[in-house]
Amino acid sequence: MSKTQYYVAASLDGFIADANGRLEWLFQFNEAEGVREHYDAFMSSVGAMAMGAATYEFLVERGEPWPYGELPTWVFTHRTLPAIHGANLRFSRTDPAEVHAEMLAAAGGRNIWMIGGGKLAAQFVTRGLLDELWLSVVPVVLGAGAPLLSAPLLQPLQLAQVTRFGGGLVELRYSLARA
Repeated sequence: MSKTQYYVAASLDGFIADANGRLEWLFQFNEAEGVREHYDAFMSSVGAMAMGAATYEFLVERGEPWPYGELPTWVFTHRTLPAIHGANLRFSRTDPAEVHAEMLAAAGGRNIWMIGGGKLAAQFVTRGLLDELWLSVVPVVLGAGAPLLSAPLLQPLQLAQVTRFGGGLVELRYSLARA
């Protein structure tokens, strides 16, 4: 059965991007022991993606080829954004709950990666659409930035797994009770 997963990294103080919306603080851990293999294994289970406008714009600004191949990707935005050549994109101005069934169908039995950001993740959580939180806790303190979630999550999460990587990076995998 397909799951909707928020696979994300955050600083020790709970930010997924710094105060300028940048991720350079995170990139220093890309080559930490075990990270690449873990990411590749995660990606092999992904059949569709959901991302917010800021995450998408970050990818556009990098000017690199689309890193997610032909994976169907929903970009949730209320603005007109440029398309990236080679990307299988669906720009959506609707509530994630209205297209979630379509996303599941497009995933073809694999999982949906809710890639970011915190505002969109909060929408998935408050609508009962998120099954798992895969949180990599990065051993840096940013002091300010984009929060992991932009809404409270008061329901208890069930810790399913802990994975340690090199460089002090730790992933906490939680299950959420669906509404």
